[in-house]
Amino acid sequence: MIMNLLSYDWVVLFITLLGTMFLLGELLVNMRGVFALVGLGFITVYFSSYLAPHMMIIMMLLYFLGLVMIIIDGKLLNDGTLSLIGIVLMLVAVGLSSPNWVAGLYSIIGVILGAAASLLFLKVFKHREMWSKLALMDALTSEMGYNSMKESYAALMDKQGIALTDMRPVGTIRIEDDEYSAVSNGQWIAKGDEIKVVSVDGTKILVKPSQK
Repeated sequence: MIMNLLSYDWVVLFITLLGTMFLLGELLVNMRGVFALVGLGFITVYFSSYLAPHMMIIMMLLYFLGLVMIIIDGKLLNDGTLSLIGIVLMLVAVGLSSPNWVAGLYSIIGVILGAAASLLFLKVFKHREMWSKLALMDALTSEMGYNSMKESYAALMDKQGIALTDMRPVGTIRIEDDEYSAVSNGQWIAKGDEIKVVSVDGTKILVKPSQK
């Protein structure tokens, strides 16, 4: 039955979509491995249906190397560069594994849609802490019932410092002897540039390039 379905090129779109969605979903939210197993099942079906065993292993390693790069980005770098490379590797793996260019196009579209769809899990489940620096999703404001602005953060208003990382828009800054996570006001700020704090909302610090 499965092999009959796989004779239609468009079916691979849904297989790669679901596989990628659940695998990336496991990285975004903590589902105790359930999403990972489901995603692995779909991806294994895809690669095993079109490739000889040795090529299947190679292409799956390439696909999962992409996932590993996304994990490294989320845990260590938080700038999106490795994640982008990882997505490209996943696209290459599924594209080269397809039996023809039509199926390859469907599989690539499936990975892209699956990656986008995985973000929906963040609206339902608690996201993993490793993405907090990149996303800065939590804005704890007094309007939401929080009074989380510490005096140390409130005192940062109008102070100047330096960007310790590239801010695009999220990065790390140093003010006096302390380091903080901050977000720029839509401007690219390069590592080493001087910055000025223009707003503090809870523990979210908004900065802009300092006028020299």
